[in-house]
Amino acid sequence: MTNLLKECKFDCRVSSVINKDTRNYGKQYMFDNSNETCWNSDAGSQQWIMINLEKTCIISGFEIEFQGGFAGKDCYVEIGDNNGSTVIAERFFPKDTNGVQYFVLKNTVTGKSFKLIFNESTDLFGRIIIYRLSICS
Repeated sequence: MTNLLKECKFDCRVSSVINKDTRNYGKQYMFDNSNETCWNSDAGSQQWIMINLEKTCIISGFEIEFQGGFAGKDCYVEIGDNNGSTVIAERFFPKDTNGVQYFVLKNTVTGKSFKLIFNESTDLFGRIIIYRLSICS
């Protein structure tokens, strides 16, 4: 699988950053390939990550690495088209572990936006911690 985020320019937004400390826990750390850095959301539900790709791409799945104890629960992914309409919304079920988890979409989709939504977290306060995120074609 090819990581689209390495081949295509993109913009990322997140629901929150713990204590608004983007310098130490900002969204950019999900894409720096370092096990020393991460995105850490603030407390509360619902948390989300929105990625807008520069161009329309074929999306077959994604991979994500949570910190155990801070994984998403009741999650789904939305993929949108050029018009801002949702093309697909699919549930996924991450494990509460530290390893990289791979999720394959039921059907390959062509889209330009990618949104992960975490309605709950395994953390009592609703925080999500992610070390790595990739979108795959």
